[in-house]
Amino acid sequence: MDKKTELRTYAIQTLKNLPENEKQQIESKLINRLITSALWSRAETIGITMSQGFEWSTKPIIEAGWGQNKRMCVPKCYPRQKELVFYELESFDQLEVVYYDLLEPKPDISKQTETNSIDLLIVPGLLFDRNGYRIGFGGGYYDRFLTNYKNITASMCSSIQLMDQIPVEEFDIPVDFLINENEILSL
Repeated sequence: MDKKTELRTYAIQTLKNLPENEKQQIESKLINRLITSALWSRAETIGITMSQGFEWSTKPIIEAGWGQNKRMCVPKCYPRQKELVFYELESFDQLEVVYYDLLEPKPDISKQTETNSIDLLIVPGLLFDRNGYRIGFGGGYYDRFLTNYKNITASMCSSIQLMDQIPVEEFDIPVDFLINENEILSL
């Protein structure tokens, strides 16, 4: 098992083992820090994934965006092309369950979003370092997407997901900002 795979497994277990009340406290701080930030207030169109069980919930973030008339966009993975395409989400009814129980937009009832019309992209990850590098779920979808994305990127991570150093490969692209319980790190 390589180092990234070991760290990925460790991070997933750590997040899954977090007591529910502690998870909710951290999540609440992360969401609040994001939606009260200058990054958020300046963005009109925001790209964000639909979170899964042990991840920080993104549903309240999407709802907050709708409440402020922001365009909220979520990705659909195209495994054959190994690419992400974002679609504007106006209702959770536009979502369907796909492989690995992921929630993704139904393309036939959703409007595709041009990559660089997304002002702020919230990039998911499991572990991060203080240079903005991340270990994600291992599919490489976001690293490929970020090669053509020119606007602001940020990730939400608790202090338990922040490491001094993680293995970095030549195709890894760091995020611009890390949002944790205590601060927003500009990288």
